Amino acid sequence: MTIVLTPYWSNGVQKLKVAPKAQATPAHGLTPPVLDVSVHRARCLEQLRSKDKNLEKYIYLSQLKDADHSMFYRLCLDHMSEITPLIYTPTVGDACLQYSHIYRRPEGMFISIQDKGRVGKVIRNWPRISEARIAVVTDVTTSLPTYAGSRILGLGDLGVNGMPISIGKLSLYVAGAGIRPSSTVPICIDVGTDNQKFLDDPLYLGLRQRRVPFQEMHEFMEEFMHEMSTVFPELLIQFEDFATDKAFAFLSAFRDKYPLFNDDIQGTGAVVLSGFINAAKLSSEASGRPPKDHKIVFLGAGSAGVGVGMQLMSYFKLLGMSEQEARERIYLVDSQGLVYDGRGPMAEHKKYFSRKDYNGAPMKSLVEVIDYVKPTAILGLSTTKGAFNQEVVERMAAYNPRPIIFPLSNPVRLSECEFHEAVEWTNGQVIFASGSPFPEQEFHGKTLYPGQGNNMYVFPGIGLGAILARATTITDSMIEAASLGLANALTPDEHAAGLIYPRIERIREISAQIALSVIREAQKKGVDRSTDLRQYDDAALLVHVKGRMWNPM
Repeated sequence: MTIVLTPYWSNGVQKLKVAPKAQATPAHGLTPPVLDVSVHRARCLEQLRSKDKNLEKYIYLSQLKDADHSMFYRLCLDHMSEITPLIYTPTVGDACLQYSHIYRRPEGMFISIQDKGRVGKVIRNWPRISEARIAVVTDVTTSLPTYAGSRILGLGDLGVNGMPISIGKLSLYVAGAGIRPSSTVPICIDVGTDNQKFLDDPLYLGLRQRRVPFQEMHEFMEEFMHEMSTVFPELLIQFEDFATDKAFAFLSAFRDKYPLFNDDIQGTGAVVLSGFINAAKLSSEASGRPPKDHKIVFLGAGSAGVGVGMQLMSYFKLLGMSEQEARERIYLVDSQGLVYDGRGPMAEHKKYFSRKDYNGAPMKSLVEVIDYVKPTAILGLSTTKGAFNQEVVERMAAYNPRPIIFPLSNPVRLSECEFHEAVEWTNGQVIFASGSPFPEQEFHGKTLYPGQGNNMYVFPGIGLGAILARATTITDSMIEAASLGLANALTPDEHAAGLIYPRIERIREISAQIALSVIREAQKKGVDRSTDLRQYDDAALLVHVKGRMWNPM
């Protein structure tokens, strides 16, 4: 018998462990006489498609992942555009709302405020400590759908019902970037919920108490992050769906101490920046305007809106503009209208983009703001269905031969407008990207394709690159490198079709390129611990990256 030993790191010391055994093939007689893997793959797909509700499909896929994770991920890779909306946005929203009712078995780690003072002991119960490389951590306090909603997903306070978000996100890391399933750690932080419906639900799985005050939670998170870094010294952490004030506070408090990023703030910004770079080229070609002349209006001034705005400043700075000049090209609109200093007190995170060059009466209408700014692009992160109505879109088309319209809110029922509407109201000239998937449209004999500004384009590659580089921190420049890598990933055929994002079926190829860019930027900033990778040229490093990707059978 051969025993395989694999190296791993523990508190800075490399040790050896016995490699886990591959799942054994059942002995003869324990399976039907004719069980062909490729035929069984078709059987599983048929079973999936026999379900008539997306939530039922989600439940089926969850059970398939538990029973045969290799088959689950093979289906994901072979049918990416079909499976992705079922395991994450938009179906994951319904799965979260029903989580306490569809719960089957534990998956992931639940850490509650009642564990304060012994978080490290709880974390050490995780069965695969030495294998852990990436965790998605959420407490899911997304605001209810308003202009100032703190999250694009817009699901409200989910409490412990938010665990499917961490699970689904990590499934996309595996499918999209080949991160080994056994190295993923879904985590839900339970500090109570202010959702009375859940508190009254006899099947609710979380603490039956109101959310603790911010200061108490901050102290808890300090302990949590310290213990995580002690128990999991090789772990990358991604924060997901923390409310606006917590999202910015925790990112600011921990990003320089630990390898972590917030996908709502940084990942959303990166994927939107990438789409905007390509959209701006198409818009400038149509209008003849210089690239520096673009102006952007954001509807929604929560953490996602502000985070995207911060990232989009890179577009202008890459053109040689100063930070101040870049900031002046971006306008925020919240539930009270245009955000400007003369309006009065405002949340701290809005102040950076608050206008100092306007002191008139409040502009509460989006059309009024468009008439004042004459933007080339409007982006929606408001979770307000129909906010980009016919009047808004037609006004954008009046000012721009090819207006850029990005309704980014998820799911479809919260999208600011739908693709067929934008096509009709702009006479087919819209440059469109959304947060949720929309079908292609036939218009005057031509097929038009909507872009989907899905974070899945960037976060798997960011995670893979950071893990392989063994980055000590995730810098802004690493996020920007991921965005530029995605912007440059279009093939000639995709350019010819007028796409601003590559086809999602190429996600593994895209993630490998993004990982390479992230590794190189980590090396430039000196935050990489895998210094041996510095000796590789780009071609050799890309081969190395692809060789480290896990593939299902």
